[in-house]
Amino acid sequence: MTEQRPVSEIEKKARQWLKERGVTIQDIADLVFFLQEKYHPSLKMEDCLENVDRVLSKREVQNAVLTGIQLDILTEKGMLEEPLLSTLKADEGLYGVDEVLAFSIVNVYGSIGFTNYGYIDKLKPGILERLNNKDSGECHTFLDDIVGAIAAAASSRLAHSAAHVE
Repeated sequence: MTEQRPVSEIEKKARQWLKERGVTIQDIADLVFFLQEKYHPSLKMEDCLENVDRVLSKREVQNAVLTGIQLDILTEKGMLEEPLLSTLKADEGLYGVDEVLAFSIVNVYGSIGFTNYGYIDKLKPGILERLNNKDSGECHTFLDDIVGAIAAAASSRLAHSAAHVE
């Protein structure tokens, strides 16, 4: 976190769970850089990190992170009822609730987030490729979409800031 501000217990837990699930703030900032480098020739990684940090400071984002990660963990432990358990384990394409949860994050900084999210969700660069790998034995049905959405929202925030719209 780049500035001194009070951090709630919910935010601390959301950041902790991201880290425990193998996702760093740098991983997400790398996605922001990937999304924005063509549009901002003087883009610095510190700007990407700052925007990820600001997105993670939003309560609605923290709630989505905690909810999604908890559902992924419960799925790994087999603690959900069928047929939901099998659906989440397989990360079925027609399920869609994982994307709906991600949209709650994408919406935080406006409609540009939808295009950023769709693009990154389709390509799955960086950390998203690892999270989407089903061979690990881990369930990231929600986490891959949440991470992509945080990157998309941070990219949107960056774009708004660059245009002096925020």
